[in-house]
Amino acid sequence: MYAIVEIAGQQFKVSKDQKVYVNRLATEEGANVTFDKVLLVDNAGTVTLGAPAITGASVGAKVLKHLQGDKVIVFKKKRRKGYKKKNGHRQALTQIVIEGITI
Repeated sequence: MYAIVEIAGQQFKVSKDQKVYVNRLATEEGANVTFDKVLLVDNAGTVTLGAPAITGASVGAKVLKHLQGDKVIVFKKKRRKGYKKKNGHRQALTQIVIEGITI
């Protein structure tokens, strides 16, 4: 059984006991979270599609920890102009584990 769910503006294909890195959520570590925007559910070959979301379906998860991703380097250059700009950032992430999918 798997589901496609929208979490923090991004879509993820999730199943039970799967660990997922998502954009930073405004919850504490160890808290339980429920995501109601389920777009698709596959239950042993029976596919249920939402238009746009399935009413009554939800995905339960637990927040494991908050962390930062790897550094992303942004380098801009214009040739023959002497323009170079180096910048970078580390994305704020949250690691969650999927506890269950309810239809």
